[in-house]
Amino acid sequence: MKIAIINGPNLNALGQRERNIYGNTTLEDLEALWFEYGKKKNIEIITYQSNLEGEIINYLYDNQDTVDGYIINPGALTHYSYSLRDCLAAVYKPVIEVHISNIEAREEFRKLSVVSPVVQGKVAGFGLKGYLLAIDSFLLSNE
Repeated sequence: MKIAIINGPNLNALGQRERNIYGNTTLEDLEALWFEYGKKKNIEIITYQSNLEGEIINYLYDNQDTVDGYIINPGALTHYSYSLRDCLAAVYKPVIEVHISNIEAREEFRKLSVVSPVVQGKVAGFGLKGYLLAIDSFLLSNE
């Protein structure tokens, strides 16, 4: 099994930005954790991060023939990107939406996810472990 983990705008700044919400772990540290976790679970993990909406959309379309599914933390695109929503609805592989914080418990504008209605599931509010829960969800769906 091969899963792509995609992180959107500003997630490259993990470990630096809003540490009270996101902690001190960097994206590079997280990627190392995902790769190791994937090895233990016999899942190949590939990663991608971009601050540009169109690049993320291109990545999703360009890689759907090479992966079994996607895990995506769209960052702020979650709340307004209908282009990303349409792409997620169009790709024919399962997609799990991940958020480090509980977006429903934050500012009003963060409570709406325009992508949630078109993905298979969502993990939010479990911190950085949410990504591991999302990885495990692919194993559960294949049982």
